[in-house]
Amino acid sequence: MKFVISKDLEHSKLLNTLMMGVSLSLLFYLVFDVILHGFIVGSDIPTISNTLYGNVDEFIEPILLDTLLLQVHIDLFMSLLTLMILSTMYIRLFSEEKKTKWLIHLLFILGLVTPLMLLVAYMSSLFFVYMWILMLLAGHLLAIFFAVRIVKKLFSL
Repeated sequence: MKFVISKDLEHSKLLNTLMMGVSLSLLFYLVFDVILHGFIVGSDIPTISNTLYGNVDEFIEPILLDTLLLQVHIDLFMSLLTLMILSTMYIRLFSEEKKTKWLIHLLFILGLVTPLMLLVAYMSSLFFVYMWILMLLAGHLLAIFFAVRIVKKLFSL
């Protein structure tokens, strides 16, 4: 986390390369996290509905609450860790832009609420499944946008 303290990225090629490597790693993580959610919960509405609520006609049991709570716990931890690193680098490189503060707030709100929305969807109705999908994709796309902008800025230094 030396990039938070060091002001001189132009003269520190090693720090620039390390930040680029972290950004690219987080970019890959974000893409594979969406794919992982597709495998765990499902990639379309009927599959997600079968996973969360079960299906009596096809003898599919709903996901156990402890399994879902574990998934929500892991999602909260990983999203906050990822978002803290991404937002720190983004603020460091784009602090002069006025929209930075709003984008960071939006990213953290999506990162916190998305895993909880899955839990709400489990407890209530199919409407919240749609909300969870929308928030998951919006949060990941915004984080990918951050990572791509960071990598582009670091390539230009």
